Amino acid sequence: MRVNCHSDIKFINFLQNELALSRGDIAVALRKRELDNDPLPMLLWQYGLVDIEQLERIFDWLEDQD
Repeated sequence: MRVNCHSDIKFINFLQNELALSRGDIAVALRKRELDNDPLPMLLWQYGLVDIEQLERIFDWLEDQD
C-alpha cells in the first residue's frame, strides 16, 4: 500500500481504527486513486467499501483535520 504523505497515513489509520476497513479494502481504493485521481472517500463509497453513514464520518473527520 503506497501512501503519499503524513496526512494520508493519519487518514488510513482513521479508516482502519475507526471504520474497521481492511488494508486490502484501502489498497483497492488507493490503486484506483492513482489511476483516476478521484478523492479517496468517494472511491471508498463508490466501490461499496463504506456506507453513507461512514462516508459522512469520513467527511466530518477530514473537516476536523483542517
